[in-house]
Amino acid sequence: MKVMALDYGEKRVGLASTDDAGTFALPRTVLSNDATLLDQVLAFKLKEGVSKVVIGESKNLDGTPNPINAEVEKFKRALEERGVEVVLHPEVFTTQEAIRIQGENNLTDASAAALILKNYLDSLSAG
Repeated sequence: MKVMALDYGEKRVGLASTDDAGTFALPRTVLSNDATLLDQVLAFKLKEGVSKVVIGESKNLDGTPNPINAEVEKFKRALEERGVEVVLHPEVFTTQEAIRIQGENNLTDASAAALILKNYLDSLSAG
């Protein structure tokens, strides 16, 4: 089962996906968060044969939703209305972790999405 993940931000959205076996999380691309985002995500899903989309659920350290969370929920609903299976997975500081691991570059947000996806896959195998 192939899965993709999104690190949703105000300006950019990192996209990662698994290999065809659903084993490894790979950074793929960074999309602009603009009017074409939904179509780009749907096109990637179709082209790559993705069966599920995981979106990082960003919260404040005290567990309360942060301002971007409302946009994430809205985007999740838009995908679901088009028949996409969507899962929210908790994420904290994934962009900072991606920068720590590899340094900042043009795929930092995609690498953050890969961390979200890896954590999601790990949670499936642990539970």
